[in-house]
Amino acid sequence: MPERNHLIDLARIASMLIVVVFHSLLWQVSLVDGQPLVVPWAPGPVWWAISWVTTIIPMFFVAAGYANAVVVDKWRASGAPYADFLTLRGSRLLGPMSLFMIVFTLIGTVVAWAGWLPEASALSRQFAQLLWFAVVYQLLLAAAPVAVWLHDRAGAWVMLPLLAGVIGVDVAVRLTGDLEWGWVNLAFAWPLAHQWGIAYHRGWFRTWPTGRLLAAISVAALGIVALVNWAHYPPAAVAWADVLVANLLPPTLAIVVLGFIQTCVLGLLDRAGVAARLDERAAGPVRLANALLLTAYLWHIPAIVVSAGLLVGLALLVPAATPILMNPLTLVVLVLVVVTVVIPLIARVEVRFIPKPGAGRPPQALALAGYALFAAGTWAVWQLGAVLHPGDLSAVVAVVAFAAGVVALHRATTRTST
Repeated sequence: MPERNHLIDLARIASMLIVVVFHSLLWQVSLVDGQPLVVPWAPGPVWWAISWVTTIIPMFFVAAGYANAVVVDKWRASGAPYADFLTLRGSRLLGPMSLFMIVFTLIGTVVAWAGWLPEASALSRQFAQLLWFAVVYQLLLAAAPVAVWLHDRAGAWVMLPLLAGVIGVDVAVRLTGDLEWGWVNLAFAWPLAHQWGIAYHRGWFRTWPTGRLLAAISVAALGIVALVNWAHYPPAAVAWADVLVANLLPPTLAIVVLGFIQTCVLGLLDRAGVAARLDERAAGPVRLANALLLTAYLWHIPAIVVSAGLLVGLALLVPAATPILMNPLTLVVLVLVVVTVVIPLIARVEVRFIPKPGAGRPPQALALAGYALFAAGTWAVWQLGAVLHPGDLSAVVAVVAFAAGVVALHRATTRTST
C-alpha cells in the first residue's frame, strides 16, 4: 500500500487554499466618505451554486483518514503501546497550537486589563470559533487506531451508524427547530469522511471501475439537488449574509453527500494517474505546504485582518487608487502573499515548542491524561475564549486547562523510560 499519495497532499492544500480565499471574501471592506466600512458579503444565487463546487473542506478529513491509516500501520508494525502513538502524533500539534494560544491569550488579556473586558471576552469567543477544526482533528487523531481497526474488520458497516447519526441529527434539528443540535453532527459527519479516507488507503474509490465512480457521483449529485429543492436544505454549501444557515458548519447530510462526491472524484483522478509521480522539485514544496497547513489555518484570519487594514491605510494615503485597493480580489491576492511569506516564518518559532521524544517509552497514564487534557482545553477555549482576567473566570479555566494539557503531553513525550 502506498505511503505517500501526492494527490491526497494536493487535495489538502487545495482545501486550505479555498478556506483562505473564502474567508477573505466573507466580509467586504470599502471606504465611505473617508471612513472604512465593513459589511458581510451577500453574493447571491450564482455563488450559492458555485459553492457546491468549491467547498472542498470534507476532502481535508478524507485526506486525514488516509494519512492516519499510514501512521497507524507503521505504529502497529512497531509493536509500541498506544502512548507512543499519542505522544508521537500529538506532540507535533503542540508547536502550532501552543504559539497560537500564547499570542491569542496575550491579546485578549491585554485588551481586558486595558478596560475593555466585555469587548475582549466577546471577541475572544467569536475568534475562537475557528478552533472547532482543531478539536475535531485532535479527536480523530486519537481515535485513528480504533477507526482503522474497525474498517479492517467491518468495512462499510462502520460507516452506516455514522451516516445514520448524521440523518438523525438533521431530523432532530427539523423537529425541534433548535439549530444548536446541528453541532452534534461534528461527531458523525467528519468521522464518516475520515473513514472514507481510511477506506481510500485500503483500495476503495481509487480501484473502483470508472463507470461505478461516475454513477456514484451522478446519483449523489442528484441527492444534493433533492435535499436542497425537496427537503429544503440550505441552498449554499457555506454561509453568507444572504444564507445565514448553511450546510458546512455545522455539517449536514448535504455536505456529507458532497464529501462522498469529492472522494469519488479523487478516485477518478487517481485512476487517471494525476500527481502519481512528482519529481523532487515539485514533491518537496508539496510536502512543506502540507506540514504548514495547521499553521496556515490558525493564522489566516489575522493575515486577513492585517491585509485589510493595510489596504485601507494605503487607500487613505492614495485616494486615487481606492477602486483598485478596495477591490475584493486585491485583498485575496494580498492575503495569499502574506500567508505564503509569513507562515513559514511563524513555523520556525513553532518548532521550538515541539518536544523531542525521549529514548524510551512515554508514561502511559501521563500520555493519556496529557492528550485528553490538551484536547479538552482546546475545546474549552473554543467555547469560552482565552482571556486571563478575574472578570471572565470561565475563559481563565479554559486557558489553564489547555496549558495543563500542553505541559503534561510535553512531559510524557520527553520523560521516557526504557
